[in-house]
Amino acid sequence: MGDGPLSRPKGRPTVADSNRSTDSLTRAIALLEAGAWQPAHEIIQRESSPLAAWLHGIVHTLEGDLDNARYWYRKADRPFPGVGAVTGEIAAARRTLEGGERLEGEA
Repeated sequence: MGDGPLSRPKGRPTVADSNRSTDSLTRAIALLEAGAWQPAHEIIQRESSPLAAWLHGIVHTLEGDLDNARYWYRKADRPFPGVGAVTGEIAAARRTLEGGERLEGEA
């Protein structure tokens, strides 16, 4: 009984969960690159990783809600770079996701 799928400790993500999250965040980044922050926001709201928090900050920067953007950058443990850095931030988030780099706070 200890090795089956039902014995997985509660709250621990599976490989499938991780793949779904990566696919979702990849899609959200593509939407951000296209300037479609609203559908990206819908995706990102369902995620809880530091990368998702960073992307959430980018979304609110694009939206013009800078107080909320700063909040999400703090959650991602990243400095808020301001409105002029959005394109570079999206590119950096893509590199992080594609490179498999870990952000602060990820296990």
